Amino acid sequence: MATSPEVMKKGDGLLVLDVQNDFCPGGALPIPEGDAIVPVLNRWIEAAARKGLNLYASRDWHPRRHLSFREEGGKWPPHCLQDSWGAAFRADLLLPGNVVKIAKGVRFDKDQYSVFDDTGLAWLLKRDAVFRLWVGGLAADVCVLETVLDARKAGFEVGVIAQATRPITPRGGEQALADMKKTGALII
Repeated sequence: MATSPEVMKKGDGLLVLDVQNDFCPGGALPIPEGDAIVPVLNRWIEAAARKGLNLYASRDWHPRRHLSFREEGGKWPPHCLQDSWGAAFRADLLLPGNVVKIAKGVRFDKDQYSVFDDTGLAWLLKRDAVFRLWVGGLAADVCVLETVLDARKAGFEVGVIAQATRPITPRGGEQALADMKKTGALII
């Protein structure tokens, strides 16, 4: 299958996950080469816009004292605090004005790695007549993985744009891609 964004067609949607300052070099929780995916995603975003396809972008949007932070017993340093520079989408990520933004990680009682977790996204995609999602973003072995697994459970076809995602660790990334593929996700 072609790895070009031209593969997208009617009934497809593009989902960009957590391309935020804190997950890129210089941020509070940087993914190695996290910024390198931005040009790839921009090509897909431009193609989706040109074809009139639905575009969705998720972001971690943590309140202060979130349970995922080490100080609160979690495993991560504080990151993506609501309304902070770190929580902002990368300035070079060219999101159009009609992008649907989905906040996750907002609950005080649990973390939300998947953008499908208590956000209503599956309902919205069905309402928007999206049957297949093309996914890229950060991090391949955490939020991308959990989102793809939940998308497959919800009955969506999924294509993972491998060049448009980076893992926290190489080993974690390899395992994540294998786990996504096992569910029937297409890795391109």
